[in-house]
Amino acid sequence: MRNYDLSPLFRSTVGFDRLNQLFDNVFNSDESPSYPPYDIEKLGDNAYRVTMAVAGFREKDISITWKPNLLIVQGKIEDKEAAERAFLYRGIAGRAFERRFQLADHVEVKGAQLENGLLRIELALELPEAMKARQIPINGTGEAKVIDAKAA
Repeated sequence: MRNYDLSPLFRSTVGFDRLNQLFDNVFNSDESPSYPPYDIEKLGDNAYRVTMAVAGFREKDISITWKPNLLIVQGKIEDKEAAERAFLYRGIAGRAFERRFQLADHVEVKGAQLENGLLRIELALELPEAMKARQIPINGTGEAKVIDAKAA
């Protein structure tokens, strides 16, 4: 495995310690869980969706936890009937899982929906008003105005 030196990136930045930790976690992680499969979509400038294939899981079997900069999705099937059934072949995975997603600052979970074996989690980047770009008047002539981030 290669070691990457990110120190040039951090020479001219302030407050990106969490980014450094994120890179360390990604590059030093030997295990890469593949269950359950998932997609991450960008739906717009500030909208995202995580879709996970969770066939066989019900709402009560799935837990979604949102902490600052972290989304945790856990699943565990509590099906007593399945234990009593005799399967000739069992190809639908129903094993417990935990999937973690690192979220950028100010990304919020807007909702989740389970339909047809797909769990969809809607996310949005919600910048606080104080963090939005502003046009600053020179020599104090006028008021600072919030500007469109694309125009900046």
